[in-house]
Amino acid sequence: MKKAAAKKAAPAGKKPMTKSQLVSLLAEKVGITKKQVTDLLGELAEVGYKEAKKGFTVPGFGKLVLVKRKARKGRNPATGEIINIPAKMVVKFRIAKACKDAILGEK
Repeated sequence: MKKAAAKKAAPAGKKPMTKSQLVSLLAEKVGITKKQVTDLLGELAEVGYKEAKKGFTVPGFGKLVLVKRKARKGRNPATGEIINIPAKMVVKFRIAKACKDAILGEK
């Protein structure tokens, strides 16, 4: 069900850039090898995972933050039964204002 919703969100006939396409584009633009770009992206992800607890910012894109979710009531869609959903920590990505403005245009 989620895949169908994701397909509807993308403009008709356009697909998101794949990792290999991103690596190729960055390698060409920066003038380094695809292996170096792949290693850089891998290291960036690793640092992000380790630093997310403190807040990890990717300049121009946004930041990873930990958020506490409160306990709440929910409903089992199969049976309609009310269930308790416990409190938990979740990771969120907050988009930077510069990124929003670049993509959507300034208001």
